[in-house]
Amino acid sequence: MTLSSTLDLNDLLELIVTTAAELLDCEAASILLYDERNPRLYFAAATGSNPAQLAETPVPIDGSLAGTIFRTNQPLILNDVAHDPRHYSLVSEHIKFKVKSLLGVPMSIRERTVGVLEAVNKRSSPFDARDAALLSVTAAHAAVAIDNARLLQSTKKALQQVKESDRLKSNFLSLASQELRTPLGIIISYSTFLKADVEGENSERANQVLTAARKMRSLLDEMNNLAMLISDEMILKPERVTIQEMLNSACDGIQEFASAHDQKLVFLLPEEPIHINVDINKTTLALVNLLNNAIRFSPTGSDITVGAIRDGDEVLAWVQDCGRGIPKDRLQKIFEEFYQVETQDVCYFGGLGIGLSIAKGILEAQEGEIWAESEGEGAGAIFKVLLPVALPSPYA
Repeated sequence: MTLSSTLDLNDLLELIVTTAAELLDCEAASILLYDERNPRLYFAAATGSNPAQLAETPVPIDGSLAGTIFRTNQPLILNDVAHDPRHYSLVSEHIKFKVKSLLGVPMSIRERTVGVLEAVNKRSSPFDARDAALLSVTAAHAAVAIDNARLLQSTKKALQQVKESDRLKSNFLSLASQELRTPLGIIISYSTFLKADVEGENSERANQVLTAARKMRSLLDEMNNLAMLISDEMILKPERVTIQEMLNSACDGIQEFASAHDQKLVFLLPEEPIHINVDINKTTLALVNLLNNAIRFSPTGSDITVGAIRDGDEVLAWVQDCGRGIPKDRLQKIFEEFYQVETQDVCYFGGLGIGLSIAKGILEAQEGEIWAESEGEGAGAIFKVLLPVALPSPYA
């Protein structure tokens, strides 16, 4: 085991003090690290001692041997510690260990002192300059190793916090979509009944309630899909299908929405079938989200172009609009959860900002890719999808 290959901080500290004690043939060795939040040194590890017990007695920067080494950033050799007024005897008294001789060196990295490495009570002879040089080399390697271990530790902690945040977000989305689905179903049922049973102005009001409830149900479906993506619980059932069928199915599902905006879906599809292996329902959902996005952000009366072409072992499909366009610095961010390009009338367009992230998650889970292209605001946008072409069916 070496210092550079040990990344668990506690194991690393124990290895450093053990190595130092063996190299210098001394009774004990210890590491004191600097506490930036409370300017002082504390024992992080020591041979033959309990670090937790040592840590109970912090070592001041001023008026202690370790503090002197830390402040001056210079090695210190004392072969008669008892007569030095800087010896911080509280630690020795606390752990019942008598310090006779001491060699201490600073632990520095990138011109920053992070602690002190001490060797105590050399057995065979007094500490000398050769011992100081040897311990200084050990301390230099140890400082780099400790910095790496701390970085890994903080990274792991940050990742754990992100995972916990994602778990809470997923649970909230799932719970909210489930709890709201039942009362929403009742609203849809009653408004459907009222629309059929009444006439005139009341019928129109019932229709407005029904439209709003269906829109809310669509949002709940998006929340539930996002929750499954975050928690990796989405189950995919791939089937052999053509890209033409997928795009036509998605367009059928969005046609009413496009018609309400007086928009026309224009197709640029090849005659020769291009087969892919995908989960039909979820991939249709991803494509519907792209179409829905294009319709919402395009002006009334405009065209939405839907196309596909084979490119080697892959099929490239796209949805192109003539809408507001996307700033080039936002082309990646629009696929992030809940992100929406900020505009003065963002509320007018509606949505939770999760449709594109859902589409991205579904497609990437099936070895696909998705990206957006736009020349900027007012220039429209094109969303492109790349999926592997399915191998020829053995029964063809």
